[in-house]
Amino acid sequence: MADYISIKNWAEDDKPREKLAANGRETLSNAELLGILLGNGTRNKSAVDLARDILKLANNDISKLAQLSIKDLCSVSGIGPAKAITIIAAIELGGRRKKSMTVTEFIKSSNDAYSFFEHMLQDKQYEEFWVLFLKQNNQIIKPYKVSEGGVTGTVADPKRIYKAALENNAANIILCHNHPSDNLTPSLQDIKITEKLVNAGKQLDIAVLDHIIVASSGYYSFADEGKIS
Repeated sequence: MADYISIKNWAEDDKPREKLAANGRETLSNAELLGILLGNGTRNKSAVDLARDILKLANNDISKLAQLSIKDLCSVSGIGPAKAITIIAAIELGGRRKKSMTVTEFIKSSNDAYSFFEHMLQDKQYEEFWVLFLKQNNQIIKPYKVSEGGVTGTVADPKRIYKAALENNAANIILCHNHPSDNLTPSLQDIKITEKLVNAGKQLDIAVLDHIIVASSGYYSFADEGKIS
């Protein structure tokens, strides 16, 4: 490529590492930050150029970048498994930092429940169904993964859920699953399983406080929408 110039030959103020050191991380573009992670480019592309190619694969959407697999990233010319794994590890670390800053010990609202599950579910390519066990005062006991399935559905067995709830001395529970399609509208199956689990919980004196649907664009709360009774 005639117009290719290696980063080492860029002006000092334009080099991503030097720019970050001198002016702060917030001054760098997404491509520049990603370029630093990549470390180096190819014979024909700088690390920043490769980063731009990766971002194009994600439609320049950081949330979609988090959904890419190693195989997806390696489809970009110049990206091998090592670089792909570095990117995925960095995204995971950022997500864990966010979770550690937002999760509380008690669940007081649908937003608290969403904050707890957001990092765990919003970037999944397949549906997973989870239950959050709570004490009487809504202090978190533990999350419990019920099942994982395909792109359009998963299974939530009431017997398995309430067996685990009783074993963990849960007084209340919150249901949660993700929609990889990013459609927050509950399906008929979502509505039916919620009703089934609410009714089963009443027999055991374990209240279903909410059912949260997580997507990359946000969340849907059955309780907020008046769908839990």
